[in-house]
Amino acid sequence: MRSFRLLIATALAVPLLLAAPVSAELPGCGIRPAAAAAAAAPTTVWLAGDSTMANPPATCPVGWGAQFDPLFTSDVVVNNLALGGRSIQTWLYEGNVTSTIGADGECVLNSTTSSARWQRVLDGMKAGDYLFIQFGINDGSTTCPRHVGAARYQQLMTMMARTALARGAHPVLLTAVAAITCSGSTAVKNRGFVTQTQAAATATGAPLIDLQTLSVNHYNAVRLCPNNGDYTAGLVGRYFCNDHTHFETYGAQRIAGLVAGALRTQNIPLSTYLL
Repeated sequence: MRSFRLLIATALAVPLLLAAPVSAELPGCGIRPAAAAAAAAPTTVWLAGDSTMANPPATCPVGWGAQFDPLFTSDVVVNNLALGGRSIQTWLYEGNVTSTIGADGECVLNSTTSSARWQRVLDGMKAGDYLFIQFGINDGSTTCPRHVGAARYQQLMTMMARTALARGAHPVLLTAVAAITCSGSTAVKNRGFVTQTQAAATATGAPLIDLQTLSVNHYNAVRLCPNNGDYTAGLVGRYFCNDHTHFETYGAQRIAGLVAGALRTQNIPLSTYLL
């Protein structure tokens, strides 16, 4: 009788064993889809800068950042948060930078509450992303709120780079792209805060792309000088809006190409995603 009961119990148990979910015998199996999704998440390139980098409000000006995304595979997404007229400080603390210069020579801050743009970076930047930082044009203003002194500029750029590093992201610092200024038949440099940008890169170990030098060398290579100051005609008109600073689409594409070229020549890992 005992043997008969054991036979029946065994027969009843077999279907239950066969129906048991495979995941119960394979610990960790249930997390594989999430891990695969994380691995497939695109790398985001965050751009922080001024009008020479910003998306266009109309046909002109066009910042080089607006032409950056097409240079990459679909594994990279460019999030361009650059905005015209901003210094590094007004980009970070929009609405909290006053028009008063304090005893230290810097614009007085009501608070250091982050701007909506910087908060988007803080909330969204993940490990493996990149943060490109390019200012140094509006910062040279003598009046507030755009004025930023040399020491303050270096401090803020260093802070932004270290913030990226703390999140496992990769900061890339850039000197300001040059306007077209000619000395006879030679294009010359015309931007400040180069030393401070270099110092911030050294302090954080971030790669530095000297876009001012790259852009001036490019202007000379394509012979944009001399010119008669007419930015509506000829090759200089293809590069620049009707001023000496902002780019038409063609010029923005050429500058974006210079940045991409620097990624390759400096062996910055993001270059592996370039087309």
